[in-house]
Amino acid sequence: MAKETVQVAQFAASYRYDDIPPDVVERAKQCIIDTIAVVIFGYDLPWSQIVIAYAEKNGAGGKSRILGPGGAMVHAPAAALANGALAHAFEMDNLTWPNTGVHPGATLLVPGLAVAQERGSSGRELIAAVVAGAEVMIRIGRATHHRNEHRGFHAPGTTGPFGAAVACGKLMGFDVERMRNALGIAGSLSSGLMEFARSGTGAMVKRLHLGRAAESGVLAASLAADGFTGPTSVLEGEFGFLRVFCREWDLAALTRELGANYVTMSILMKRFACHITAHRPVEAMLDLKNQYKFSAADIESISVTGNQRMATTNNIPVPPDVLLAQYSIPFSVALSLYRNPIDPDSFDENVMHDPQILAMAARVKMLTAPGQSREDLASTVAVTLKGGRIVTQRVTAFMGTPTRPLDRAGMREKFMLLTKRFPNTDMARLFDRLQSLENEKTLDWISA
Repeated sequence: MAKETVQVAQFAASYRYDDIPPDVVERAKQCIIDTIAVVIFGYDLPWSQIVIAYAEKNGAGGKSRILGPGGAMVHAPAAALANGALAHAFEMDNLTWPNTGVHPGATLLVPGLAVAQERGSSGRELIAAVVAGAEVMIRIGRATHHRNEHRGFHAPGTTGPFGAAVACGKLMGFDVERMRNALGIAGSLSSGLMEFARSGTGAMVKRLHLGRAAESGVLAASLAADGFTGPTSVLEGEFGFLRVFCREWDLAALTRELGANYVTMSILMKRFACHITAHRPVEAMLDLKNQYKFSAADIESISVTGNQRMATTNNIPVPPDVLLAQYSIPFSVALSLYRNPIDPDSFDENVMHDPQILAMAARVKMLTAPGQSREDLASTVAVTLKGGRIVTQRVTAFMGTPTRPLDRAGMREKFMLLTKRFPNTDMARLFDRLQSLENEKTLDWISA
């Protein structure tokens, strides 16, 4: 029987748009629409501008667009690098639930769109590329059991090149051999270190990990298209991805129910501009405020109970910059008492100096629930009010997760918030047109 790398290459190479069930098409389109919005929002951020300037300088003259106001036309690798960094520029891009350490939009839509614009591909071809990439990449993420981050790697920087290579390979019309080689090459391009979270410095690099993954997929597929080769056992081999990047892994997860159970449906959309570990605590706090009608002035203290990672890595009550403010559970929970966490502008450039938020974040105690796994991000928030009353709320699945998906109105609300710097009528028209992406013959019109 063919090894796992070969099996996923065979699946990806043979997969077609007509094979995709309607609900999977819709989820893929949600992922695409959501990602375009977060890329557009990320364009003006200072760390994004540094990457954009590099991409424009080194990739000029292509047919792929950097999404943003007057976004430049560059070659596909440069567009993938820039748009991938923009997609992850403000903690608003989509993930999966259960958490697999992958960011589908930033590492599937972004490189796929760059190649599609370069090659004149259709909306259907892009959707098929995103789904094929998601079915492979999410399974790779599941196979890691997120243990790549246990070793200090930033998971989406390591899994992203594989999904990006598949998406680009689909758009390039790869056969099995070229798809297999694209995966083999992608494995040697996996990268991304978590030291930014431990040191409390240099968090801009977190954004680069997603851009680099997207760019790597374009590189891997482009080389494979010209006959460049990579190991045929890159996923399962003795010195392959799983064994090198992880201390534990589930090899069978790479091909489990491949083509039968669509893991694309596990993609979730974020509503808040903060790290995924903070979403449940923030939603719990909003629920408590709404139910019990208290204000920040009524609060004595707060406790958030979750897993060990939440209580350690994401426990940053005094973040040094806005990037780590978004990464902090205590700070994000405190912010939700003073500002609207659904509006990304709430995390402005001076938010980490807000004395009220900092004072409240200091009152947030992070606790670990015995036996709660790293993959389980369920949270219980307990608020002690002045006078001694304690109110609690537990959130296991926040709005935007597969069990509580955003409807079209919810998707539109986020899209319009993220693109509010542009004319409302133009952005409403873009949103509506993206809703019928499968009917579009070309994709050069996608821009801010």
